[in-house]
Amino acid sequence: MGRIRPTYIKRVAIDLVNKYPKAFNDDFENNKAMVGSLTDVSSVTMRNRIAGYITRYVDQVEI
Repeated sequence: MGRIRPTYIKRVAIDLVNKYPKAFNDDFENNKAMVGSLTDVSSVTMRNRIAGYITRYVDQVEI
């Protein structure tokens, strides 16, 4: 079992994927760079958590 992510991380991640569907894919490094450029998240940990959730979310939605 994995960690349960807080709702605010999921909300931000899903909003970003809905606004910029072509910007994200299943590559974590790409998603990390895109989250850093598209948002004003000041915390590196928060950016990485959002990018990680986007990576798993995009992979799950494509199936």
